[in-house]
Amino acid sequence: MNSQLRRAVAMAAVSALGVTALAACGGGSDGGKGDGTASKTVTLVGHDSFAVSDTVLKAFTEQTGYTVKVLKSGDAGTALNKEILTKGSPQGDVFFGVDNTLLSRALDNDLFTPYEAKGLDRVADEVQLDADKHRVTPVDTGDICVNYDKKYFADKKLAPPETFADLAKPAYKDLLVVENAATSSPGLGFLLGTVGTFGESGWQDYWKKLDANGVKVVDGWEQAYNEEFSGSAGGKKAGADRPLVVSYASSPPVEVLYAEPQPAEAPTGVATGTCFRQIEFAGLLQGAKNEAGGKALLDFLIGDAFQEDMPLNMFVNPVVEGAKLPELFTRHGAVVEKPATVAPKTIADKREQWVRSWSSLVLK
Repeated sequence: MNSQLRRAVAMAAVSALGVTALAACGGGSDGGKGDGTASKTVTLVGHDSFAVSDTVLKAFTEQTGYTVKVLKSGDAGTALNKEILTKGSPQGDVFFGVDNTLLSRALDNDLFTPYEAKGLDRVADEVQLDADKHRVTPVDTGDICVNYDKKYFADKKLAPPETFADLAKPAYKDLLVVENAATSSPGLGFLLGTVGTFGESGWQDYWKKLDANGVKVVDGWEQAYNEEFSGSAGGKKAGADRPLVVSYASSPPVEVLYAEPQPAEAPTGVATGTCFRQIEFAGLLQGAKNEAGGKALLDFLIGDAFQEDMPLNMFVNPVVEGAKLPELFTRHGAVVEKPATVAPKTIADKREQWVRSWSSLVLK
């Protein structure tokens, strides 16, 4: 899940741009790297939208003696590129934020030291995409889905779309805005969702139908959601006229959380038949200066404290069975029972080809 997913969700209320760092307060016992050099600091490198409560970081320090430094390094793709360029001499100890669309690239570049995190027995098998080698640890999941403006469809007495196929119907002509698959992570995820749904033999014909039905393509999520989508707070201010947008299943809770006063019902809904499942991972970086601290941090990332903190900070779903979800998140978010998926190896082999084909079809 890349940074746009979370930056998307944080909207105008929370913006995390550039390279920043934060640390939890506290001291404690020494940790060390492989050669025994002591260090009380463990550095997590992540995308711009990594977010965690100070109290949770403080709890980690109290439990382990390690102070956490978070280095934000751009969106998910940019952050991964930096780690590939600094392979062997990483910026930190743990990398957070590589998802299933980029996983093979990270693994092919041998970025991570294998480590089987404590607590993996509580994580569902289907998200453990590297279970045989444990080079990465699954941390969260999220779904890229079409969101719709409830008021628009109620006013028009028109049922909102439910599936990918619905979006190409005449009733929804000129209503959908999507992100560029070549420049945007949700845009790429939506493209992969159509590949997963219609197959390699059918996705291009589907996009021809979407194009003929007036789909609008913009560079990124920020523009699509906050400038073009009539259902968002930003879109309302901008006078947006597109009631359908590619966003996330967790976007409606954000519209409630940051509204003043908070509405009883989210103004946006989710077309749950248009979703692509993202799985986000963390791994111990090869050459980490504090391997012991990095391993402790990976254990913590799949512990209850961090897992239950994520939904209203990064607006993603925990992977640990039994983790409690906030009521606001469950009441206003959408549950996606059957998201589209594409195998990471297939994504790695075909991603660039698919994006080029998509660009030739849609970007004119």
